Amino acid sequence: MKRVVVTDQAFGQTEAEAAVAAQEGAEFKALQLSAEDETAKAVARADIIFNNFAPMTRQVMSGMATDAVVIRYGVGVDNVDLEAARDLGVRVCNVPDYGVEEVADHAAAMAVFLARKVHRFDAAIRQGEWKITDIVEGLRSLSDTTVGLVGFGRIAQGFARRMQAFGCSIVAHDPFVDPAVASEAGVKLVLLDEVIASAHILSLHAPLTDDTRHMIGAAELGALPPQAIVINASRGGLIDENALATALTEGHIAAAGLDVFETEPLPQASPLRSTPNLFLSPHAAFYSDASVRRLQQLAAEEAGRALRGEALRCPVVGA
Repeated sequence: MKRVVVTDQAFGQTEAEAAVAAQEGAEFKALQLSAEDETAKAVARADIIFNNFAPMTRQVMSGMATDAVVIRYGVGVDNVDLEAARDLGVRVCNVPDYGVEEVADHAAAMAVFLARKVHRFDAAIRQGEWKITDIVEGLRSLSDTTVGLVGFGRIAQGFARRMQAFGCSIVAHDPFVDPAVASEAGVKLVLLDEVIASAHILSLHAPLTDDTRHMIGAAELGALPPQAIVINASRGGLIDENALATALTEGHIAAAGLDVFETEPLPQASPLRSTPNLFLSPHAAFYSDASVRRLQQLAAEEAGRALRGEALRCPVVGA
């Protein structure tokens, strides 16, 4: 009998996953794992693995069934050792298209909230202040704002449309996107240095790889226009968090909105917890009732294809 294992999930239930396992006559088990050793033990000889954040290392995957399939809940696969998967013959797939609108909404909400300095006004009133010029030292119109995007995939394109509705100009860097696609969207593709130099709001929409880890560090933050805003609803490792905390504390960066972090949950000792003008959310940009249903349904359908020996819809490793 085939084995289907959920290593971890953030949805509270696994009805769609259990239903497809039952339909295909497979054994099903749903767990909440985080450590490598316990995950390796749980997925030993498993054929289908639904995975959220539990580590998919060489050790973990080496005990899986021959031709096992790891289905990553969501877009990113940075917790999966893709090289090891190739070596071991483990197929890996993701669900890249379940919460595009939600993430674009969340990133835009953070950007507009911080650009309009809503957080400052709210705090000031609670402290008994009222005079606008005593609360903020200046406020740039959104119609006079350049938004710089690092990456121009589905989510970045949705974010661009939202910010254009407020009158913002958009520039982007993405070497993998057809310039015609950007041009049709009213977005200018430029070099990364140009994006950073011109962005009053810098929003990150890139995958986390060895090449992109800490791509926004002290030098890049220092090259942003004074009082710029940084938004990250992609992957926490794209930003050097210590450098960001320093830039915010020293006042070169006006504000930042982060939905993702290098370590999640955010450690109690993280300097970000006491950094000024920083809005935090708990990797929630993807979340809505509809997006969670869609994510689990699409993941379950992928499992059904794998169990039936059909081609996978969204393979990252294997076919």
